[in-house]
Amino acid sequence: MVPGLHPVIEALKTGKQLDRIYLQNNARGTAVDEIVKLANMHRVPINYVPIPKLDSFNIQNHEGCIGLLSKVKYYELQEVISFLIEKGESPLFLMLDSITDVRNIGGIARTAYSTGVHALIIPDKGVGALNEDAILTSAGALEKITVCRVNSLMKAIDELHLNGFTVFASEMKAEKTLHECDFTGPSVIIMGSEEKGIYPALLKISDQAFKIPMANDFESLNVSVATGVILYEAMHQRLANAGKR
Repeated sequence: MVPGLHPVIEALKTGKQLDRIYLQNNARGTAVDEIVKLANMHRVPINYVPIPKLDSFNIQNHEGCIGLLSKVKYYELQEVISFLIEKGESPLFLMLDSITDVRNIGGIARTAYSTGVHALIIPDKGVGALNEDAILTSAGALEKITVCRVNSLMKAIDELHLNGFTVFASEMKAEKTLHECDFTGPSVIIMGSEEKGIYPALLKISDQAFKIPMANDFESLNVSVATGVILYEAMHQRLANAGKR
């Protein structure tokens, strides 16, 4: 943890990666303004919280501000795309929309790494923290897989489209089934939360929506389980395609 206004500013300026910043909800002043500016620049989410929340960290002299050092290294999306294309890879990315349960995130990361996903794409707000619990649930996969944190999933999709990606959206009401999708080219798969699904605007700009076929009529699968089903289908297609070359 990085306690205090000026230590957090220094951490941001020197390039230390922070998972998030807890800031007193009525904090004001030049230092606070600078933290907000730097946090936006580096895509670090800010949680505005009451003093009792800050005190619960059992750190003295926090000055109404505590930064949490990231356990995970974050990468720029375009840099990852360029790196993979230069290597001759056909990138496979996984985008997480509004998934807040860190155990689900950990389980998803574990499966993603095992099935050859090149990178996870997460928003800087509205997703569970990639903390020790998430890393533990992932069996360490979150420390191995590439993670891109973006300030807008909509803009990220625009960037992916410009780079020739097909954007797939997992949607249980879709007409097309999982097995009708072709994941062998540059692809990104969007997974939404079990409660809300994928944000409608994201769904609208995706290229193909698909559902997982099920033998019995049931509302939905756990998001981590559903992701596993989808990624193993993608891996199967890619391995079969590689064997044809």
